[in-house]
Amino acid sequence: MSSRYLGLAVTALLFAACAPESEPPAAQSPAATPAPAPAPAPSAAASTSGMPAVIVAERGGFIPEGVEYDNANGRFLTGSLAEGSIFEVHGDGRLTTVVGDPELVSSVGIEVDEPRDRLLVTNSDSAVFQGGTQGQAKLGVYSLTSGERLAMVDLAATLGTLPADAALFANDVAVSDSGDIFVTDTRMNVLYRVDSDYRATLLHRFAPMEGLALNGIVYHEGGYLLVVDLGNGGLYKVPVDNPAGVTQVTLPEPVAGGDGAVWMANGRLAIVSNSANRVVALASDDNWASARIAAVASYEGQATTAAAVGDEIYVVKPHFADQDPPSIERVTFR
Repeated sequence: MSSRYLGLAVTALLFAACAPESEPPAAQSPAATPAPAPAPAPSAAASTSGMPAVIVAERGGFIPEGVEYDNANGRFLTGSLAEGSIFEVHGDGRLTTVVGDPELVSSVGIEVDEPRDRLLVTNSDSAVFQGGTQGQAKLGVYSLTSGERLAMVDLAATLGTLPADAALFANDVAVSDSGDIFVTDTRMNVLYRVDSDYRATLLHRFAPMEGLALNGIVYHEGGYLLVVDLGNGGLYKVPVDNPAGVTQVTLPEPVAGGDGAVWMANGRLAIVSNSANRVVALASDDNWASARIAAVASYEGQATTAAAVGDEIYVVKPHFADQDPPSIERVTFR
């Protein structure tokens, strides 16, 4: 997520908090009340998952930057930059609180770890982009079934004493086949690792680079991570057992505004561009030393992250700068 969009989010929240409560609208006769327009579908193609093509949340303001699909329970889950809570977004737009932990300030990336019945949540503070606070980098671990908190891990503690001008922002999260957890920090440009006993270590610190801003992250069964660089549109391959051997994946062009990343059912990597209104599906024939653009899906408005639902990809549109209801929408690749 870019700092520009986070700034808009905070500005919108402050405006909403200061605005006077509006008067209720005058009653209308039934004949004068227009019928609600149906939500536009992003594609005429039929869904293979059985999920609606577009889900509009029942209210705005909670700003869901992260989205996941919980296959075990057949539901969409989102985080909340503004409220911290984790919500289930029902097919009709209703919201149900799944995790209401008061220690969650801004829930950003979320990851469903179904084999271990866990929900992994990066716990940050979006106010860091407005200055005046160092932010935070924590990882919340919850029962996927009950929402009970299993652990709250202070990731930043692995960094030692920080300079006064340091800023922290735990962004996205991935889990390995063995259950180890990996988190990106967009402000510090480091990768954290959390083991099965919820002990955190610093996995890798990226060398300073103009514009570098680590964002989306996925784990590959080959034993490495693929990490999206929001600032420069790049992609990095980080071997888990030898993080110093990090390499940059050769791409035909930068993925501008690269935000969330998710594996597709066909083995491609879908990266959401939060600035170009598209999802780019990458494919590799050389174990991700390089990749090619295999397909592109366009959408209206701004999206940040994506979830895989069977063979389909859904993006979340948070509405950073206004109080309009967020939505989760299926995209079509061409």
